[in-house]
Amino acid sequence: MIALTRAVPASLADCQLTHVERTPIDLSRARAQHAAYEQALAELGCEVHRIAAADHLPDSVFVEDAAIVLDEIAVVTRPGATSRLEETDAVAAALRPFRDLCWLAAPATLDGGDVLQVGRTLFVGVGGRTNEEGAQQLQAALDEFGYRVRPLHPQGCLHLKSAVTALAPDLVLVNPDWIEPAVFPSVTIIEIDPAEPFAANVLRVGDTVLCAEAFPRTRARIEAAGIHTRAIDVSELAKAEGALTCCSLIMTPGTF
Repeated sequence: MIALTRAVPASLADCQLTHVERTPIDLSRARAQHAAYEQALAELGCEVHRIAAADHLPDSVFVEDAAIVLDEIAVVTRPGATSRLEETDAVAAALRPFRDLCWLAAPATLDGGDVLQVGRTLFVGVGGRTNEEGAQQLQAALDEFGYRVRPLHPQGCLHLKSAVTALAPDLVLVNPDWIEPAVFPSVTIIEIDPAEPFAANVLRVGDTVLCAEAFPRTRARIEAAGIHTRAIDVSELAKAEGALTCCSLIMTPGTF
């Protein structure tokens, strides 16, 4: 597996915030946590490719939002926050050795954190950083590959993957206050512990699920389902409204 990451920028404290209050971020600690995250990916079998820092782009560490990477193609997104539009150039360049690329165009907006793949369906969270045009252009880009794009409308969170992520091909972790579990009829649902509303964002890497260290009760629920987990501290990145999936794009090496 290949994991694309991007270095923590010096301007991280100036990040966009929507659903969390701004609190001081320890930049050195954030960078140490990010390095530990990259190390965890490497230990789980990923070849980590780090994109150079963009210190003038506060949210650029959250590389997931800049692209949707599938086996057949990578779709370069058009982030919903204007300050983030420039982030996609370096991400596209890093993806080019591994995938054919296509781009979304104005007036579409779409953040990668709003896209959850379950089999051949891409659930797309619409209403915050992602608009209906973004979902429609994504469907048009993927028609030839047989994917179905299904818009959803999460409430109370930044991205769809704040509310739901995949634990296995047929199993998802959900915060039912932010997305209705019934919209995922073909998979098994595990709900987060109600005391840990931000716990639904986990990152599956092979047979292991990375969980935020801050949410032990939800991690226990995942392990009770027979899934191997690994806890990692991302507390400083969480102050920037980031989470585990946000900090990488994970893919197979590709076929060309």
